[in-house]
Amino acid sequence: MALDGKIVRLEPMTPEHHGALTEIGNDPDLWRFTVSAPLSAADMSEYMEVGLRAARDGTGVPFVTIEKASGRVIGSTRFANYDAFNHRIEIGWTWIAKPWQRTAVNTEAKYLMMSHAFEQLGCVRVELKTDVRNQQSRNAMLRIGAREEGVLRKHMLRSNGTYRDSIYYSVLDDEWPEVKARLEAFMKRKNPRE
Repeated sequence: MALDGKIVRLEPMTPEHHGALTEIGNDPDLWRFTVSAPLSAADMSEYMEVGLRAARDGTGVPFVTIEKASGRVIGSTRFANYDAFNHRIEIGWTWIAKPWQRTAVNTEAKYLMMSHAFEQLGCVRVELKTDVRNQQSRNAMLRIGAREEGVLRKHMLRSNGTYRDSIYYSVLDDEWPEVKARLEAFMKRKNPRE
């Protein structure tokens, strides 16, 4: 299940994407606020396997983010923690190589994923989370219309042995029409920025 937009295509991750993800993921700044930091080929294999395992289990779908104009892999994102009984899913593990940050790429990717979650999967809740210190990501979530829910202290163990406090956001099904309209308005701008 690929999700196609005008500028990005979210293609289900496969082991064949390893080389491209390793090449563009070799930037320590991308991983400053994440739990893992897959800077080596071996670490990227482990990172990918977590997402691929979730796909096999039916609890997630890892994607590679592809710039449609060039066909180039420029990042990754995923659905995770899918709970069909409670009709909720998480969008996260999103990273985009620097040249494409603060462009329309992430806006369109979130639009595609939320549209799929609410309109195809029938979710009533989409969750997003980030490191409490990641102000850029927090601002982006608020900008699209997600609601801040709170901080989980010492929530996740990072690969460097320290703990991360995570802040949660959500969009609910009855909020989706407003959030959808907001995202569509952002995407209509000539030079939308994150």
